[in-house]
Amino acid sequence: MLRVVAVLSALLLGPVLAFAQSAPDAIRSVELVRMVRQDCGSCHGMRLTGGLGPALTREALAEFPIDSLAAVIYHGRPGTPMPPWKAMLSEPEARWIALHLQQGFPEEMVKAP
Repeated sequence: MLRVVAVLSALLLGPVLAFAQSAPDAIRSVELVRMVRQDCGSCHGMRLTGGLGPALTREALAEFPIDSLAAVIYHGRPGTPMPPWKAMLSEPEARWIALHLQQGFPEEMVKAP
């Protein structure tokens, strides 16, 4: 019985632990939030509610698998204005962005003058 529990735990928690280990550090997270808000926002709207590109809100992305969203971020969409971001991001970072977009993307933290 204990072995079954251990195997099930590994199967269920393995992907979560792998993602946690590859998540960006605090400084890189701030950089990624800024990139999404500024660079992605130039096409997807500064509030990510749509523009040239579709909305990137929690509601708009709810039905998409995280792996598909991460692949679009990393590889782009050929034949569309969506560029690949693989020159600026790692695959785990693209996945981090996808996960946070699907959860409701954080606001950029701007320092007061």
